[in-house]
Amino acid sequence: MNKLIDKRLNGIDIDSPDRVLAHKKILKSKKMTQEVFREFHNLFNSIDHVHFSGIGARLEIGAGASPIKESFSDVLASDIVMSEGIDLVIDATKINLPNSSLRAVFAQNVFHHIPDPSQFFFELERVLVPGGGAVLIEPYHGVLASALFKRISKYEHFDKKQELWFSNSNSPMSGANQALSYIVFIRDRLKFDKNHPNLEVILISPIGNYLRYILSGGVNFIQLAPNFLIPTLKFVEKILSPLQELLALHYLIVIRKKEVG
Repeated sequence: MNKLIDKRLNGIDIDSPDRVLAHKKILKSKKMTQEVFREFHNLFNSIDHVHFSGIGARLEIGAGASPIKESFSDVLASDIVMSEGIDLVIDATKINLPNSSLRAVFAQNVFHHIPDPSQFFFELERVLVPGGGAVLIEPYHGVLASALFKRISKYEHFDKKQELWFSNSNSPMSGANQALSYIVFIRDRLKFDKNHPNLEVILISPIGNYLRYILSGGVNFIQLAPNFLIPTLKFVEKILSPLQELLALHYLIVIRKKEVG
């Protein structure tokens, strides 16, 4: 996979703000990746309007190179490091915002980088208004995703058998287990429900734009298909939609804070 890494990332420390700047440059040149990310943004927004209630701000954590506010300007962009386009520096385990101040929290490919998921959930319980919630997009655990994510990055791993939820890594990006969402929300779901009774998982669903995502190269790898094939790839994704549970690369996890009474 290293041969497919975009050369614009050569010499970049992935744990530094330089990573975000490099990803922004790469993203500007990739129409296919931009479209996939816009679809992610639209998913976040639609899930909020369908499933969440209450009055409060909307916050993205780990906004990185493609903040949701580029599609929906009211969403605050935060990250663990300050960079261009970021409104707030926020650690997901220590969200420096008032109690019951948020209606929605969004996170794209961020959850598996959080070193202590339980502390993140406690923070969600604190900062969300009753009826508010969090939408996570994470690496999936199907046949294709499991095979690919074990091989795709030298900085991250994919281990469904990891015993504990938390990570010993002190780095914001490297050392993450991309199977963390599977461990927490699928394998150890009863533990989540027991330890966080004020939160409920209301939706888990694979996402269908996997073909364009992998062929676009995302923000780390070279693009493997020309942009003029985008309509064809979208059609193929639609035809293959019955096989999403086998072929998806990402999925939605939607968590809502229970309303009082």
